[in-house]
Parts: sequence; C-alpha cells; structure tokens
Amino acid sequence: MTGPRFPVPVRGVGVDDETRCLHYDSPRDVVAMRFACCDAYFPCHTCHDDRTDHDAERWPADRFDDPAVLCGSCRETLTVERYLDCDHECPECGVAFNPGCAAHHDRYFEVGDDGRPR
Repeated sequence: MTGPRFPVPVRGVGVDDETRCLHYDSPRDVVAMRFACCDAYFPCHTCHDDRTDHDAERWPADRFDDPAVLCGSCRETLTVERYLDCDHECPECGVAFNPGCAAHHDRYFEVGDDGRPR
C-alpha cells in the first residue's frame, strides 16, 4: 500500500490504513518493519514471504540508528534502537504496540537471544 497514508511504501497482504495485515490484525498490530533485502516495509515476516521471491534479510545491527520501523497510527518512522527501547508504545503518539512482536524481533533485526543488538 502506498499513497498519502504512509510516507514510505508498505507492502503486504490485506494491509489496512494502520499497517495491520491478514496475518496480524489486532488493535495493537500497528507497526511495519523495513527489510534490508528489498529496502521495503512489511507489516510482518509472513507478508514479506508472501509478496517477495527471496529470503528475508534482517535489518543489520550496524544500521540500528536508521529508520526501520513505521508506526501505522501516526506514520512516524523510528530507528530500531528507539523501537526496541519504547516499551511497546509509540514514543511519538503513544499508541500501544503489540508486545507479542518482541518474540519475532530476531526475524526483523540482527539481535541476540535477549532481543538486543549483537
């Protein structure tokens, strides 16, 4: 989905106006992650797999200070560091993020077992 709603292209399956998708659509599923392999945002890893023909490459740890997370509520792009430190709430608009996403950080970012940068 591109257009006036988001400042960056968001690709996926059934993406709504706040970046929810067919796979994750709770009220708190309002983030999209940027993948290093295609430099595009997707609401989830499954959307990436469904919409591309290549293996996902996680966002590299040496680029955690680059924008790589999009808040679907306020459209702010966050660095990975800021996102990982936000305690499941957008630091710009205060909307709640799904805490369950923390279980998938290793699918999006180069992080260690503790979910922190390597």
